Amino acid sequence: MEMKFREDVLLDIFSSMVEWRRYLHKNPELSYKEAKTAQFVADRLRTWGIEVKTGVGGHGVVGTLRGDFPGKTIALRADMDALPIQDEKTCDYASTVPGVMHACGHDGHTSILLGIANYFSQHRDMIRGELRFIFQPAEETCPGGAIQMIEAGVLEGVDIIYGVHLWTPISVGKTASVAGPLWAAADEFFIDIEGRGGHGGVPHVTVDSVLVGAALIMNLQTIVSRSVDPLDSAVVTVGSMQAGTMQNIIAERCSIMGTARTFNQETRSLIKRRIETIVEQTCAMYGADVHLNYLMGYPTLVNDAAETARYQRIAMHLFGEEQTIEAPKMMPAEDFAYYLQRVPGCFILVGAGNEEKGMHYPHHHPRFDFDEQAMYTAAKLLIHLAADAMMNE
Repeated sequence: MEMKFREDVLLDIFSSMVEWRRYLHKNPELSYKEAKTAQFVADRLRTWGIEVKTGVGGHGVVGTLRGDFPGKTIALRADMDALPIQDEKTCDYASTVPGVMHACGHDGHTSILLGIANYFSQHRDMIRGELRFIFQPAEETCPGGAIQMIEAGVLEGVDIIYGVHLWTPISVGKTASVAGPLWAAADEFFIDIEGRGGHGGVPHVTVDSVLVGAALIMNLQTIVSRSVDPLDSAVVTVGSMQAGTMQNIIAERCSIMGTARTFNQETRSLIKRRIETIVEQTCAMYGADVHLNYLMGYPTLVNDAAETARYQRIAMHLFGEEQTIEAPKMMPAEDFAYYLQRVPGCFILVGAGNEEKGMHYPHHHPRFDFDEQAMYTAAKLLIHLAADAMMNE
């Protein structure tokens, strides 16, 4: 059975999607603090006669539309949280919240899913079974909002789930995904080194925590190059080192933070063990005490083969073969991976970059922005995906 898609209706909704996105961009909220964003979402869903649950796994919102005929339950998910970054764009929708901005496109994801909910609320006759709209908090911060929403029952009865990520490294108009692993598992480590501080002119009576930290960072960089199979993909990155107060004081304490990215569990466990060993033995060699806090973060995001094939078939039909590309495995992480561990589905990258408009800054950059036309592409794709999954085996 084929759906009767109304392009004119989605085009009308798209103008509202842009307005919602710009409002959310001006009023961002950090992970676990998305109360106003959740209220914004719930208010609009109720306006369209959609059943709404709030406070799901924190500030999560779930909207439900049921059809008159039996069928599968299809879930669509968007994340809502922003990042602790100062917005440096010069535009009329720049963030008004100091030190907080939507630097990863979650404002767009929320607006896309609102647009889709609005569309289906006007075309309930298309629904076979149930459509579930999942608005998730706290994707950016471990342990993440997905696992909390799952524990609250958001996937009960769900047969298939889809999600998208607006992605500026890909040009607007294109979409990309791949069956199997797409994005990496992401773990975090926090290291606190305690030496013995003192005067910079008499280092021999101290234990220099900066020296210990520098040696430790260099040693950590041997893990991927000397402990991991060269044919496997892995990253160990130290993103922060904090120590010291003045040029002539040997710092007593040094704090290091970093991340490890992998695609298979064996390598993930290996890197954890190697970090633990290197931290302990490097600090012991210099006579420093150390505390390591290693957090296992989001798992590898693995797309279902059948649902990825469905995406590819529909995307090629809608946008053409040249605009539908196979995504390489990438080292970013996403807690959408938790949904895919439990329910078949597909996570899709939707091109949102536009060099001519200056929308080429990477995600998590202070000047990040995306071409809003990508929201239309994503909404059209997800509407067709959901309809196809409801109407066809």
